[in-house]
Amino acid sequence: MNSAKLVVGPFNRVEGDLEVHLEVKDGVVSSARVNAPQYRGFERMLEGRDPRDALTITPRICGICSISQSAAAARALGHAMGLRPTPQGEGMAALIHAVENVCDHLTHFYLFFMPDFARPAYHGHDWHDAVLQRFTAMEGSGARAAVEARASLMHILGLMAGKWPHTLAIQPGGVTRTPAAAERMRILASLRSFRRFLERDLFGAPLEMFIALQTQDSLLDWHSGDAGLFLRAAASLDLAQMGLGAGRYLSFGAYPIEARFGFARGMWQDGTRHDIALGAIREDVSHAWMLGTAVHPAHGLTEPDEEMRAPGYSWCKAPRLSGLPVECGALARQVIDGHPLARDLVAKGGGVLARVGARLLEVARTQILMEELAQAIDPTALFMSQGDLPAQAEGVGLVEAARGALGHWLRIDEGQIASYQIIAPTTWNFSPRDAAGVPGPLEAALVGATVMPGEDTPLSVQHIVRSFDPCMVCTVH
Repeated sequence: MNSAKLVVGPFNRVEGDLEVHLEVKDGVVSSARVNAPQYRGFERMLEGRDPRDALTITPRICGICSISQSAAAARALGHAMGLRPTPQGEGMAALIHAVENVCDHLTHFYLFFMPDFARPAYHGHDWHDAVLQRFTAMEGSGARAAVEARASLMHILGLMAGKWPHTLAIQPGGVTRTPAAAERMRILASLRSFRRFLERDLFGAPLEMFIALQTQDSLLDWHSGDAGLFLRAAASLDLAQMGLGAGRYLSFGAYPIEARFGFARGMWQDGTRHDIALGAIREDVSHAWMLGTAVHPAHGLTEPDEEMRAPGYSWCKAPRLSGLPVECGALARQVIDGHPLARDLVAKGGGVLARVGARLLEVARTQILMEELAQAIDPTALFMSQGDLPAQAEGVGLVEAARGALGHWLRIDEGQIASYQIIAPTTWNFSPRDAAGVPGPLEAALVGATVMPGEDTPLSVQHIVRSFDPCMVCTVH
């Protein structure tokens, strides 16, 4: 039996620093440990500040998903204040957030994920020349078109969020700006333009046709657009069986709008949807360079172990729900929301194909949701409610970033932030082992990955890692 150890990293095309330590036996990964090697300490920066400072500071955790952080902070403050957004304010906040999430998905597919298939190792596959033309880094015609479409869609953020990233538009009571009737029409025009890009380039067909797919087999039979090009590669490389998931998924619910969600909240386990036992969340620190014990984030601490002692091997904590690791992201949202394609993808293993296929599905479904939100804009309505900050309070803000479940837990004491804890999507997905030795979702998914002779950065490992779309700066706050 041939055994070897391999360190893969740093990864390019990943937000933040990432290392993956692999044990390889007979050309197959037998064990993986994922290291987030950069500590940042945003939670400590917030302590002792005015609670409203969270709206300014937390979006700066990340330049990719800053609106997600802003939305979570606003929800946490609103919960602490006993304040709900106005219906129109909530709808506009959902639209602003959805624009960022769709742009994240587009960036991931065209700029982060698909360029790996343009590598020389895949020369000879019947799809390789087309991938080179569409996805070669800095040169691909598909990537250029996607960047232009993304910039056009973000005009909505210019109108309603003022700027991106790091907007202050989303507040506990709604949004800061009321759109005029002319701006409503401009938003609808931007969405029509973005739909044209999706139907011309990404899907090569009406969105409704892609949304109507119900099985993994029907997905793999899709041949049009850039999605079809990915699916040709996925079929030839058997990406359905690469990086399999454990079948446990979490969604805090995306785009809350008047007591409902654009995509549902819940937990998926054993083929069944359940309510989330929020009180059963714990952050295990046994294998993190963090001091303390496993506690609920409402009582959590961010105390770095400056000596970086074993058995710790990452700055990332290990969040667990009812003692178990869970996967989050577009696949989780679509499974929990009940889409038949996503549920069949999970039933077939929930691997690389499932994660990327669900992300494409979510782009199509979110476009339709954004069109509905824009049509519902009423320029005569109230977009912001007002409230007062209490001297003593606790609040929780739960949202869905592009990469999955994001939670902010806030405690106010004597009018200042006494504690602020964050669990980001990649913290769930890229967590280290817990006290029972159970690996996080990525660590488990990497077991069984093929390492070809001479590979120091195995392509299979890159596909699996990128299928989760990591954001490491959010992971370590």
